[in-house]
Amino acid sequence: MTAPMSPHGPGFATVRGRGYRTDEVDRYLARLSGSRDEAWERVARLTVLAKRMEAEAERLREAVAALAPQTYDELSERARRILLLVEEEADSVRRDARADAVDAMGAAEAYADRVAELARQDAEAVREQTEVRARQGLLRAGREADAVRAEAGDEAAEWRGQAQAALTEMRRRSDALLADREQDHVERWDAAERELAAREADMEARHAELERYAEVRLAEARRGYAEAEESARHGQEDAEARAAELLAEARVQEERTGRETERILREHGEAQDEMRAHMNHVRSSLAALTGRAPAEG
Repeated sequence: MTAPMSPHGPGFATVRGRGYRTDEVDRYLARLSGSRDEAWERVARLTVLAKRMEAEAERLREAVAALAPQTYDELSERARRILLLVEEEADSVRRDARADAVDAMGAAEAYADRVAELARQDAEAVREQTEVRARQGLLRAGREADAVRAEAGDEAAEWRGQAQAALTEMRRRSDALLADREQDHVERWDAAERELAAREADMEARHAELERYAEVRLAEARRGYAEAEESARHGQEDAEARAAELLAEARVQEERTGRETERILREHGEAQDEMRAHMNHVRSSLAALTGRAPAEG
């Protein structure tokens, strides 16, 4: 049977900054468990032995009670001494068994209490050391986090400064580019306005010329019709047919001239409308590029 452990403490070796060695604590707890189990086993064996002795004594008492009453006088001196010795031995065995059982039970309970107390103390020490290490770890982590945050703040400030400088430079370039483009658009706008004004003037002149041409042709046709009508009134009968023919030709010419004039005026109006639509589109495009409201045409 393994010798019981000393109840005065395991005497663990400590590691600097880390507390007890975990493997020593585990081995010590394993030995404590083995000693406790052996103590309980010994108590159980003594209890069984005491019960057997009590049962044997009871059996003997019953056997003696079943016999006829006897006295030591009827036995020989040797038999009386043997019987007395047996009874005394039985009583001694019972007393010893009970005493051993009580002692073993008390020792086992005391030992178990001591082991539990030592285990609790060791666990408390381990817990305290663990808390200390945890607090130290938290402090280190906090310091590292503060350092990281400070470094990140510095980097962020530097990045913001660089970004602000880049943004300022970009705005400066954008403003310069917009100014150049606006000047270019203004120049293009003015050139387009001048070109459109010249085209409008040319179209107006062309329209007036076409109107004058149509009026001249119409006047010529009317004069021819009047002359033919005058000839028809003053000519002889043989000239009436010619006059009628001239009148018919004059009417045809007048109608043709009217249709031609209407066609020319209609085509000119359509071209003028198309030109105005194109001019309005150009003005809108220039206004969208420069941000200026288009001038009323």
